[in-house]
Amino acid sequence: MTADPPLLRVEDLRVQFPGDDGLVHAVDGIGFEVRSGRTLGIVGESGSGKTVASMTILGLTRRQGAQISGRVLFEGKDLVTLSEEQLRAIRGNEIAMIFQDPLSSLHPLYRIGRQLVEAVLTHQDVSKAAARRRAVELLGLVGIPDRSRRMDAFPHEFSGGMRQRVMIAMALVNEPKLLIADEPTTALDVTVQAQILALMERLQRELGMAIVIVTHDLGVVAEMADDLAVMYAGRIVEAAPAAEAFASPEHPYTWGLLRSIPSLGRRRDEDLLAIPGAPPSLISRPSGCHFHPRCPYAEPDHARIDPQLEPVADQPEHLVACLLGSGERRRLWAKLRAGATPEQAIAEGRTAGGTA
Repeated sequence: MTADPPLLRVEDLRVQFPGDDGLVHAVDGIGFEVRSGRTLGIVGESGSGKTVASMTILGLTRRQGAQISGRVLFEGKDLVTLSEEQLRAIRGNEIAMIFQDPLSSLHPLYRIGRQLVEAVLTHQDVSKAAARRRAVELLGLVGIPDRSRRMDAFPHEFSGGMRQRVMIAMALVNEPKLLIADEPTTALDVTVQAQILALMERLQRELGMAIVIVTHDLGVVAEMADDLAVMYAGRIVEAAPAAEAFASPEHPYTWGLLRSIPSLGRRRDEDLLAIPGAPPSLISRPSGCHFHPRCPYAEPDHARIDPQLEPVADQPEHLVACLLGSGERRRLWAKLRAGATPEQAIAEGRTAGGTA
């Protein structure tokens, strides 16, 4: 039986911004797919290009003068080629976005109810009374208590978690087919984070939405995502089903992200393991493998050879862009997972004569 086509397919997407010092290569040839009812997690440090990629899907980087190429196919329609008017018909109706900071996304001088009602009236040809009923219904859907009374509250009268729930309600006005969530839990404490993630999962089950969640937090991805894409310097360096990526990561950058996560088993006096160095400039990126200046395992030729995403030998859905051999990657990760430092893992390989 032939599988249904993906709801969203991104192909060779490139986004550049002209600057005083040259072109900023914010997104450099990425591709991924999202199917209905599934969640894709896009992770990476600040400046990796993940937010620019998600905003470009909705056409929100056009107004910043971005140079865009590649294809963003939503139900077969290439969003890159659509006019602004055509995009507005899709934006908010079929694709919605939750932004990182709900306080800056909500108008501070308008009551919550007015903003929700306006969102309904913008996209639906209904009366104000019907729009208000829909707004109250949406507040109930996202779990806000005493919803009729809270319609008359201002944004500053809500907690951070309640404001994020309002933003989710606003995004769900038209029951979109695709929801893009950009760092939806960053400013929230861990208890509220868990509530927001549980809410999104429940709404996904009830509405059958696809979700793209953009975050630097691998814990969020582990909780929600079916599939994972790891971005570095504007590129995807690893992509796989999420469970597989967490169990058998293949890229040294992914190893660094995983080893920087606090764990319950860590001693109180044990330092977190940070990735050395800083992300590169997106104007003058390193030659060859962009990660090689920060990679403890890089070899001299990694500065001149540009790795491409390729399937892992026995896992065709698991893609990695790394110049280390498959056997060497697995040996190194096994040592790191057992508690070795990168230096110890490298030294043990040399003692044993290395692994091809």
